[in-house]
Amino acid sequence: MKKIVVLTGAGMSAESGISTFRDSGGLWEQYDVMQVASIEGYIANPALVTQFYNERRKQLFDVEPCRGHELLAELEKNYDVTIITQNVDNLHERAGSKHIIHLHGELMKVTSSKSPNNPRFIKELTKDNLEVKIGDLCEDGSQVRPFIVWFGEQVPMMEEAINYAEKADIFLIIGTSLNVYPAAGLINYVPRSAKVYLIDPKAVSVPGSHDVKIIAKGASEGVKEFIEDIKNL
Repeated sequence: MKKIVVLTGAGMSAESGISTFRDSGGLWEQYDVMQVASIEGYIANPALVTQFYNERRKQLFDVEPCRGHELLAELEKNYDVTIITQNVDNLHERAGSKHIIHLHGELMKVTSSKSPNNPRFIKELTKDNLEVKIGDLCEDGSQVRPFIVWFGEQVPMMEEAINYAEKADIFLIIGTSLNVYPAAGLINYVPRSAKVYLIDPKAVSVPGSHDVKIIAKGASEGVKEFIEDIKNL
């Protein structure tokens, strides 16, 4: 069974109606990214950052997976599929994908401010319990914080993502500008023998020396075309 490894970014979730940081009208125009997506921002104003992610969680329940999410899940009938996502939403899970690596954390989880990557302290929130408040304490006595990998923090799932990229027969990139490292460097670990595709309606500069097939469409239409194309491989 061929191994398909998919790297997804904000453009994947944008079709579901989730605001992006980079696009015009996106979250960067409403917030300074370093205030709400950096460890320094959290230390400076934990109340602002906590409320920002409370709002992002609520937004999750106003949206549904797009057709692109669903098509990626359906690929599992015929391929060994691993989703590596830069997105912190749960839309891949809700669409039915079974093997997902979240590089930048998960919006529906919280953790310790002292030891954010300790599995003992990572807890999943429920739809009925989305709010984190200043004063909510973890088992280690620290303030509960979002389970998000912020600028200035290590990406703990990167090594696992590299392991899968190294074994890919087909590597598919969807909806990412490839400007955020280390995620953008994953393509450098993809075997030279692998087929590489990129789905994005905008021009994206792809690092490395792979021959990349560009599908200049949105996520859903692009994944449809991709599926048709790989039937011939």
